[in-house]
Amino acid sequence: MNNHDSPNSNWSELNEARNRFISEIAQNMHLYGISQSVGRLYGTVFFAEKPMTLDQMSEALGMSKTSMSTGIRELSKSKMVERVWEKGVRKDLYQAEQDWYKSFSAVFINRWRKATELNKEAIQDTKQMLDELYDTTTDSHLQTHINRDLEKLDQAEAYYQWLDEVISLFESGEIFSIVPKK
Repeated sequence: MNNHDSPNSNWSELNEARNRFISEIAQNMHLYGISQSVGRLYGTVFFAEKPMTLDQMSEALGMSKTSMSTGIRELSKSKMVERVWEKGVRKDLYQAEQDWYKSFSAVFINRWRKATELNKEAIQDTKQMLDELYDTTTDSHLQTHINRDLEKLDQAEAYYQWLDEVISLFESGEIFSIVPKK
């Protein structure tokens, strides 16, 4: 029997394959506003054969239970893990959310809705400032620049209205009739 056929080698190859995916997921979690260490936690829960307790996560990752609690809270908020109940188990159990589309939608909606609202407020504030400046100046050259800026802000405002519609597609689930889940 060669080394690759030994049971221990097969298990280490399985772990190596899992670690490959976990490492890549962890590196890209910043796209979801999640740290690499929490990304590794997600990968660990994702590959777990059954729901895990915070103690089990802590042991698997060699990190404190407090860190696990904070990470799980962050992953729960992003709809990437869910708390589950199991008869006879008194500790909280967590498993990875199987619907990745749900997780992505939750993160996308929360992040983009917040950013869009802040940017729309900034547009309104800036327009008000420019309108007041326009009304108080007699400098025609400055007024020309103000008008150009107001046109640019109108274009930005149109973009954010469009983005609101895109966000609404995710909120309603209509996005999946346009781009079906695989």
